[in-house]
Amino acid sequence: MNAPANPQAAPLLSVDDLSVRFGGIIALDAVSFDVPAGLICGLIGPNGAGKTTLFNCLSRLYRADAGAIRFDGKSLFEAPAHAIAAIGIGRTFQNLALFDTMTVRENIMVGGHSRSRGGFLANALRLPLVAREERRLAAQAANLIESLGLAAHADVPAGALTFATRKRVELARALAGEPKLLLLDEPAGGLNHEEVDRLCTLIVSIRGRFGLTILLVEHHMNMVTRVSDKVVVLNFGRKIAEGTPAAVQRDPDVIAAYLGSPS
Repeated sequence: MNAPANPQAAPLLSVDDLSVRFGGIIALDAVSFDVPAGLICGLIGPNGAGKTTLFNCLSRLYRADAGAIRFDGKSLFEAPAHAIAAIGIGRTFQNLALFDTMTVRENIMVGGHSRSRGGFLANALRLPLVAREERRLAAQAANLIESLGLAAHADVPAGALTFATRKRVELARALAGEPKLLLLDEPAGGLNHEEVDRLCTLIVSIRGRFGLTILLVEHHMNMVTRVSDKVVVLNFGRKIAEGTPAAVQRDPDVIAAYLGSPS
């Protein structure tokens, strides 16, 4: 299913010796890996492995105790947390964070405001710039609604939709921010087999259509192996394997982490 990717491409994301502690608990222990531009990278591991902690560092929700993250050649730690979307990192969440009383169209337009050029004063005064931006965001939302098969739900409140459709709305909202790197947090969680199949096709499709690099946290192993060009495995906060899906599946340390058998 994977579209051709170039593992030799320059890294869009570089994680270097990243460590995070919560009191006496080591959540991440000197984790390092690169994600070349254009690749889909799966980040896997048992519960408590440190996957969500790493995602929260990328989103600047957590501060690292040591190490570095470089995004598009620059230190991510130099960007304020509120600017993460604007510099090109989009994210979906394991627990959906949509505005239930807003329509699908409105939710998607909210995602585009991270790139909006109008400020508080321009909006308060209703300057011409604001009207132009709203037209641009509306056109962008219409394109995403069509691309993600949401036309039948465009003007329906998000809270009235099925769980699988709400997942697509959140994905569309993340894409509205025009990210270079898309972080997908458990996108298959709560979906049935047929819905997971459609999601796999959609993820590979949007990677090519929007020129994205994707970092994916997922417990659904069949999905990870189907869509990922590269897989990074964490266990107890440490990286224990990295490579192609086939190579990682054969790694004795990975087998031990998941099955509890000695490597």
